Amino acid sequence: MTTIADPTTTALLIMDYQPATLGFLADSDAFVAAAQSAADALRAAGGTVVFVRVAFTDADYEQFPPRSLMGQRVRGNRPGLDADSPTAALHGGLVIADGDIVIRKTRVGSFSTTNLHAALKDSDIDTVFLAGVHTSGAMLTTVREAHDLDYDVTVLADACADPDDDVHAFLLDHIFPRQARVIRIDELLASLSATASGG
Repeated sequence: MTTIADPTTTALLIMDYQPATLGFLADSDAFVAAAQSAADALRAAGGTVVFVRVAFTDADYEQFPPRSLMGQRVRGNRPGLDADSPTAALHGGLVIADGDIVIRKTRVGSFSTTNLHAALKDSDIDTVFLAGVHTSGAMLTTVREAHDLDYDVTVLADACADPDDDVHAFLLDHIFPRQARVIRIDELLASLSATASGG
């Protein structure tokens, strides 16, 4: 079983849980509720919860060079990811509490265009659990960013999803284990319970 030695140095990143990115799921409410249960448990144990969303202001759109494939794609999907669009807001099933960190990013990974690394270091965080969509996008990039920044990285397999089931499974089974542990939400909850009971 995965163990968490010190929840106070641990953060759960919930990435891109937004209507604009969750639309491919048959039951996004249940998917979000499962991740929220992990957030509640870690927060109660003294850990840090981070919500990351992708969204763009007019200035952000203008900063994409013409050659950027991502820039072309997000501009073509306006206004879905406009910073003030309801579809770019965090899913309504997520509960943000005092002490949580809320980050807006403008690229795929959660670190490169944000102050997330500094915020985690300021809180002495050295361990991250990752939940997010898409598995082939935000998850893949952030796993590698976090690993390269020397975090202890764990992926919550049932808290990430991708429109391509085969790609999702391949990443979980063959790519992520090279740089992260891969567990399920119930394993995280069990670990937090064991830590709380001194087990």
